[in-house]
Amino acid sequence: MHPALPDGALALGADLVTSGTHGLGGSLTRSAVLHLAEGPFADRLEPLVDRAFRLVQSASASALLTVPLDLARRSLATGTGRITGSVEAADKIRGVVRALGRFGVVGDGFHRFADIAAADPLRIALDTRVGGITGHEARRLLHRDHQVMVEVATDAAIVAVVGAGSAPDTDRLLEALHCLPAPLGATTTAGSGSGSGADFAGRAPLRLPRPGPARLTAREAFLSPARVVPAQGAVGMVSADTLAAYPPGIPNVPPGEVITSEAVEFLRRTAAAPGGHARGALHPDVSRLRVVVP
Repeated sequence: MHPALPDGALALGADLVTSGTHGLGGSLTRSAVLHLAEGPFADRLEPLVDRAFRLVQSASASALLTVPLDLARRSLATGTGRITGSVEAADKIRGVVRALGRFGVVGDGFHRFADIAAADPLRIALDTRVGGITGHEARRLLHRDHQVMVEVATDAAIVAVVGAGSAPDTDRLLEALHCLPAPLGATTTAGSGSGSGADFAGRAPLRLPRPGPARLTAREAFLSPARVVPAQGAVGMVSADTLAAYPPGIPNVPPGEVITSEAVEFLRRTAAAPGGHARGALHPDVSRLRVVVP
C-alpha cells in the first residue's frame, strides 16, 4: 500500500494470503481478508476456496465486520499521503530514542540476521532493559500513568504500533517513555530486546526452545484419543494441543510434536511473567498438558 512498507506476500508470489486487517488496517477486531492472487493457480484455487467458504460461512453475514473491512480497504488504497505521515512519525520516534541514548532500537541489530528480509517501519520495537526497566513494567506504567498503549511487551522490550494513516502525538510518547523509572539500572546492552534477556531474579536467560521431533501430523494428533498429564510427565510424549507462549503467540509446540523439557520450562516461565500466558494450555500455570494416548 506504500513504497516505504515491505512488499506484501502477494507481490512476492504467494497464491493465497490471509490478512488480519484489524491489526494495522483499521478494521474491527475479528475481521480479516483472504486474498486470491491472479497467478497461475487462480483458476484451480478459486472453486476450492468457494467450496471451503460455503462449508463454514454463516447464513447471516455480519455487516458489522464486512462494512469496516471495506472502509479500511478504501482508506489504505487512497491514503498514501496519510501513510507517509505515519511512517515519518515512527521514524521520528526511533531517531529521538537513538539520540537520547537511554533505550535501544531493536531494529538497529537486524542486519546481523540473514533471515530478516525487511521490517515494518510502523512497528517500533524498543529495548527497555538497557534503560533499566523491563518491557512488562514499562507497558504497565505507560498505560497507567500516561494513557499510552503499546501493542505488546516482553521481559526485554516493548513494541509500539503506528496505525497506517494515523498521526500520533510523538512528543507525548517520547516524554512518557523517558519519564519511566529505572529500577533495574543500566545492566544490559542496547539492541538485545528479543524477549530472551537476562532474568534479574537470578535465573538463566529465557530462550526460545528448540522444536521437538514431529511424530504425527497436526490432524492426526488433534483427532487422536488424548489424556491429561502433569506437565513434567508430558516430556517425551506427543502434544494433542497447540501451545503458544504469549507474547508473541506463535506456536512453540504444535499438535503432533514431541513435548520437550525446554518447551515446558519456557511455557511455564512465560506464563509466570507479568502479562504473559500460554495459549492452548489447560491451566494458566501450565501445570498440566493434553497428550496423545500412545
